[in-house]
Amino acid sequence: MGAPDLSSFSPSWKATTLSGPPMIAPARQFTWPVPVPGEEDALARGALFLNVQPREGGSFLALCALGFSTGSVATGVFAMPEPDELCAVAGGYAYLVDTLHPDQIEQVPLRPVVQVLPVPESDAVVFVGFHSIYVRGAGDVRWQTPRLSWEGIILGHAENDILHGTGWDIKTDKEFPFTVNLRTQACEGGGFRG
Repeated sequence: MGAPDLSSFSPSWKATTLSGPPMIAPARQFTWPVPVPGEEDALARGALFLNVQPREGGSFLALCALGFSTGSVATGVFAMPEPDELCAVAGGYAYLVDTLHPDQIEQVPLRPVVQVLPVPESDAVVFVGFHSIYVRGAGDVRWQTPRLSWEGIILGHAENDILHGTGWDIKTDKEFPFTVNLRTQACEGGGFRG
């Protein structure tokens, strides 16, 4: 895990990935996900440790539980369209954090997230799962596509707010193209034909 991906948006925060808990931790510490039934052992799989410095309010330590320990899912720190928002992805679990209020987080509903694609020209970040896509845009834009594939989505390119990709159809064992309009939320095509 390298430096945060800050190339697409302009964050108001700074974050450093740590190899483990610091010797001297900041006073404010947060563990994600918040306890939910079925995730009692989330931290046993490992965690992503972050030292976050928001634009105000003092630094805090974030402990982000890994969703999966395999290397085929996303892990990283990403800037978001909203300057105060940080996205930490740990083993396919994506956490959207308001750095000014780090006790208020949203966990992206896709589990796992296998790819994260910033699309600055559409003011959006695309989270790709095995079956569908979740979009986080500027303001309070949050939405999920219908199922686009039986298993596995391959992204192409985004142009003029249209995201192109392919989804697999189990009946024909072929990939079928789809488009997702990141502004209107319209979806067409794909390999899932329920």
